[in-house]
Amino acid sequence: MPKRFFAIVAAAAAGFALAQSAARQSGAPSWWPDRDRERNVKYFRDVLQVVKENYVDGAKAGYDGLTRAALKGMVAQLDPHSEFLTAEEFAATEDDLSNEFTGVGIRIEQRDGKIVVVTPIADTPAERAGIRRGDQLLKVDGRALDHPGVDQTISLIRGEPGSRVVLTIFRPSQNKALDFALQRERIRLDSVRHVQLRSDGIGYVQITQFGEHTGEEFTQALAALEKQGLRALVIDLRNNPGGLLDAAIDVCDPFFERGELIAYTQGRTPASREDHLADGSRRPRAYPVAILINGGTASAAEIVTGAMRDTKRAVIVGEKSFGKGSVQSVIPLKNGEGLRLTVAKYFTPGGVSIHEKGIQPQVEIELSPDDEAKIRLQEARNDLAAPAEFAARFGFQPVEDLQLLAAQEVLTGVLAARAVGK
Repeated sequence: MPKRFFAIVAAAAAGFALAQSAARQSGAPSWWPDRDRERNVKYFRDVLQVVKENYVDGAKAGYDGLTRAALKGMVAQLDPHSEFLTAEEFAATEDDLSNEFTGVGIRIEQRDGKIVVVTPIADTPAERAGIRRGDQLLKVDGRALDHPGVDQTISLIRGEPGSRVVLTIFRPSQNKALDFALQRERIRLDSVRHVQLRSDGIGYVQITQFGEHTGEEFTQALAALEKQGLRALVIDLRNNPGGLLDAAIDVCDPFFERGELIAYTQGRTPASREDHLADGSRRPRAYPVAILINGGTASAAEIVTGAMRDTKRAVIVGEKSFGKGSVQSVIPLKNGEGLRLTVAKYFTPGGVSIHEKGIQPQVEIELSPDDEAKIRLQEARNDLAAPAEFAARFGFQPVEDLQLLAAQEVLTGVLAARAVGK
């Protein structure tokens, strides 16, 4: 062959080697960017075909079912909060964000391969029946939860309003399994509840979760309390499992100066940082604030807690929070399906990540599981105000909420100190 041909081949080979070297130095996978992906897609197709042609039960080996099972497994192995969502699960996620769904009223997380109750939602079938945070879900209608995901479990629990479901749980504090027969309800949630003002001017607001209307509801609650003479405020975030990041920012906003940092999120790259700043449409509230937290306080509720703590706008009272500091995006896919994918972690204004650490209160007051369950029942049934009537209905006298009392004492002390300083 002509020497010119060999020269062209040699030049091409040298150019290819240089391209590979540059790709390695730059971190690119190779001269062919999709090479690894295509190789693995081909491998998946080969395995899919082997299963399709050889699995003993052909009805279980359809392409659609196998592909979706593979997608679920792929995403679930990333972290406990990422998940591939079927069309039904994706629709249920939309219900959650709108604060309306059909079910029994529990928030759950996956921990160490178990489905654990983060909190029963206030005034729902689960709370009225006595399900507690920390309970481990074992079965739904007798069906054991083997290698469960959060959304698969939720899909088993939810159903038509008025239908019944039996949840079998393991309660570590009692070392035994319990069955709860519950009737599903259409649950419409007000995320801001029990707004009230004591005679000394200390207000109380409970936020049960962070949904689309939480910021608006909280602003309305503040306005109502301020008209009544609000001097200090307790924000109760106990057993609040979180929700929308924007809703957490909205709740913080009335206490921050315009443009002040409330929280920031950080994704994979430095350029992915996103600062969440106060809108500051009016003068920030300056009255003392105490925030109640416990082991059921998670995610967006921890954003509020961390922002108010770092900027010294609130005293934190109660027990260490849950420690969920990651941000999930819900991404629509074809056929009504979707992904819930962890895309970032959030940080408090001081640059602290609470992920898997939680927030330690400045005033630590622990409640026993029994007392906590009783207090939540008392909150749900405030229509039975007389102690004798309450005891006749539930078999115990109302108990004192020591965490709330401690928060009120802290605020009373701050108000007294301010009065002396004037």
